[in-house]
Amino acid sequence: MTELVHYDVVDGVATITLDSPHNRNALSQQLTTELLAALERAAADDAARIVLLQAAGTVFCSGADLSEAATVPMDQGARVIVALQRAIVAHPKPVVTRLAGAVRAGGIGLVAASDIVVAAEDASFALTEVRLGLAPAAISLTVLPRLTSRAAASTFLTGRVFTGDEARDLGLVTTAVPADRLDTEVEAVVAQLLLGVPQGLRETKALMNAALLDRIDAHGEEMATLSARLFGSDQAREAMLAFLAKR
Repeated sequence: MTELVHYDVVDGVATITLDSPHNRNALSQQLTTELLAALERAAADDAARIVLLQAAGTVFCSGADLSEAATVPMDQGARVIVALQRAIVAHPKPVVTRLAGAVRAGGIGLVAASDIVVAAEDASFALTEVRLGLAPAAISLTVLPRLTSRAAASTFLTGRVFTGDEARDLGLVTTAVPADRLDTEVEAVVAQLLLGVPQGLRETKALMNAALLDRIDAHGEEMATLSARLFGSDQAREAMLAFLAKR
């Protein structure tokens, strides 16, 4: 089986790369299993002081793998998405996410869970769940705290596409820069983080993320159950089949 998530450590930075081009880095059972394992590996790796999450290709993550909806229990898939967000929020090391391209739906949960997000100005985002008869239930655990209520309504209810520039203004990403400066900006952020003492970074992150972690623990099962119920509905199945047929 071809590896979909790569792990590499250089100079204190554990780089985790999503590499599943056949489905645009969708959150398949294999990819999510490997991503959770990579995050756990980075947490235990003394050589890793910072985690850099990125993707190969032009799509960071296309969201849930709809092609698995008929074979993988949706409550299981939703719980894994909750677990991934929790793993990033509770991670003992800062997680920096690099966004060079498109991110959709469930993938935005990974973005919102991250500590620092550097995006290209022309990266694109969309919370497309409403167009499939769904709701961004599982990822609302981390996405809603990043947005104002007006920003949430504008993006959640319309499913519209917005850019890295707007994502920064909405509070979803930390910094948006021209695409040709993306790697330089990521390197600068990582260099600043590496100046921190591991204990200081760990305890400061825990302090900042305490309320977000409490939110995930308090509502994660509820949101996973809601997500699974919607995925199993007739309206959603019809919409997903139509989407897959067009794709």
